[in-house]
Amino acid sequence: MNTPTSDHIPQEAFDWYDEYAHGLIDRRTFMRKLSGLAVLGFSLSVLTSALLPDYALAEQVSFNDEDIKATYEEFDSPDGHGKGRGYLVVPRNVEGKLPVVLVIHENRGLNPYVEDVARRLAKVGFIAFAPDALFPLGGYPGNDDEGRAMQKTMDRAKIQNDFVAAAHYLKSHPDSNGKLGAVGFCFGGYVVNYLAAVDPGLLSAGVPFYGTPASENLRKNIEAPLMIQLGELDKRVNDTWPEYEQDLKANNVEYTMYMYKGANHGFHNDSTARYDEENAELAWQRTIEFFNEKLT
Repeated sequence: MNTPTSDHIPQEAFDWYDEYAHGLIDRRTFMRKLSGLAVLGFSLSVLTSALLPDYALAEQVSFNDEDIKATYEEFDSPDGHGKGRGYLVVPRNVEGKLPVVLVIHENRGLNPYVEDVARRLAKVGFIAFAPDALFPLGGYPGNDDEGRAMQKTMDRAKIQNDFVAAAHYLKSHPDSNGKLGAVGFCFGGYVVNYLAAVDPGLLSAGVPFYGTPASENLRKNIEAPLMIQLGELDKRVNDTWPEYEQDLKANNVEYTMYMYKGANHGFHNDSTARYDEENAELAWQRTIEFFNEKLT
């Protein structure tokens, strides 16, 4: 029996997982499709272990790291759910005002991978804040399937307003230098695009990873420079890029788009077999350099 890695899991399996993760097929259909790969020598249990997240793999910076301090903080969100909560990570022993970065999760709440991304940012000198859209329902439940189902029941407009409120909360942090960046993944990538479009003065830089654009009527408002990170095999999101690029060009927005060869949707998430280490590290290096340029 083969032990699948990202190098030889059939591409169909990644595509089915993307459809499942975004609600285009249900879990039963996803599992049935995976079962069909048994004829190729893949066991269902091994495939699901590879495709579904293992968050023990995602910790690059320990929450006990001496260079950072992490706490959970609440903020007011009068146009959203009234109150929000997020994971705030600040560098220790750093003097002066610091740039701040909002970290925005996928469509399943604030999971350990996204918390680790916030710690990675604090480790290199940014104040990072990762809100949990699921806070009004009790917070991320500890597994992605339940988190995804919970987020699907929520009012999308209120979720978006919660992230706007979180952005203002972070930008006004006592140690903020007043320059706000945002990085997000999947749904979070969409929210980065939305924040740039809904309030042109809010962001100083945005990095959406494989996120769809804001609605067409809002895109004319974008002023913040953007770094667009896309995976070559992510057809669903990539199909939205040509039109989005036309609007960015038409409105003279400063942007760079990187297309990562052979990378799937979710290639930065190091908790599943979709993770592409070489492309993820390059994309993250570019992200940090971009934030250093635009926020410091």
